[in-house]
Amino acid sequence: MKPSDFHCWIVVNGYLQHDKFSSLALFIKEAAERKDIMATLIRNSDLMPIIEKGVPLLKGTFDKLPDFVLFMDKDIHLARHLELLGIPVYNRSAAIDICDSKAKTHQALTGHGIPMPKTIFPPFTYEGIERVNMDAFIQIGNELGYPLIVKEAYGSFGEQVYLIQTEDELLKTIRTLGHKPFIIQEFIEHSKGRDIRVNVVGNQVIAAMQRHSEQDFRANMTAGGQAAPYIPTREEAQLAIRCAQILGADFAGVDLLFGEEGPLLCEVNSNSHLLNIYECTGINIADSMFDYILKELGKGSASDEKTSRLVDL
Repeated sequence: MKPSDFHCWIVVNGYLQHDKFSSLALFIKEAAERKDIMATLIRNSDLMPIIEKGVPLLKGTFDKLPDFVLFMDKDIHLARHLELLGIPVYNRSAAIDICDSKAKTHQALTGHGIPMPKTIFPPFTYEGIERVNMDAFIQIGNELGYPLIVKEAYGSFGEQVYLIQTEDELLKTIRTLGHKPFIIQEFIEHSKGRDIRVNVVGNQVIAAMQRHSEQDFRANMTAGGQAAPYIPTREEAQLAIRCAQILGADFAGVDLLFGEEGPLLCEVNSNSHLLNIYECTGINIADSMFDYILKELGKGSASDEKTSRLVDL
């Protein structure tokens, strides 16, 4: 069976009406077509996952099921449902689920020797139930010292990350967040305004960039950061690959911080924005993703050994 015999779905969110998301979907579709894979962009809102009489079914705007799915959304239940139908899904639903939550990510990496900032998991509260007694958060502030970082468990582009300077600011932020899940971490001063994005496919680092900002403690490009191509050290590359392996991610954008004694894991993105690193490095991660998927399916295409690789471990 040749690559040209394959049909894949590229699943995207039907409610994101932003140019950069549609551009990314088309960018990935073009990569599939370069590999002679017939690719269909399909919105999660066009699919109806059903369980009827204990059997998984799928209805929607399609003629037949695909040979595999490249899942570029965070609709965990849909991804898992596609797997129940026997369709190979990349990344797998379990990996997307863990990477989508910063809290789940850090706990999943615990016990594997992964260096990361000191992290505290605050006490849970229910929706509509205010935290009246804030003693636990005063103790957390004393444990970590100031400044410290509050991160919402679910967030993208650095927009739900807060640098907290004082106890009063911490308590105010906690009250504002309400029942939203979040973690609290030590602030890595040595990495202020700079980090590394390492894109991993399989057991290989395909490309990396260093991001930096002069105006913000976050290096995210959407927060005003700038990017430059970066060749990771062996330690940085091994850390990124190991994190993806532990989380079961076939491909991932792994963000690393500059610790004083070496790299620290910041977060792992199961659906990283491939256009940014392409514009920065000229390396198309999507090409490597489809090469990997075809190889995993046992159908070939190690044809593109020209794909740039910084590290091959």
